[in-house]
Amino acid sequence: MLTKRNIVRKYIRFYGWVQAVGFRWRAMQAAEHYGATGWVKNEYDDSVSMEIQGTERQIDDVIAAIERGTYIRIDRMEVKTLQPDPEERGFRVKY
Repeated sequence: MLTKRNIVRKYIRFYGWVQAVGFRWRAMQAAEHYGATGWVKNEYDDSVSMEIQGTERQIDDVIAAIERGTYIRIDRMEVKTLQPDPEERGFRVKY
């Protein structure tokens, strides 16, 4: 059972071959599948940023699903822990 205590929110910046390879679509599909919320968007330096919220397991599962994507190659991630947003519903692509 999910409780407020086991929900975390993370800001993750992905570097590597992460733009123009279906990364954002795959992230959204995986987040919806695993029940995570948040957003994902391309950055001007060819990286992709994401805020994702759920259990540690849900977040790990989403990242693993992204990594299985064809042509996607994550070389490195920068991760920061944030305060959860209790009002957030769903996962979206930001433009």
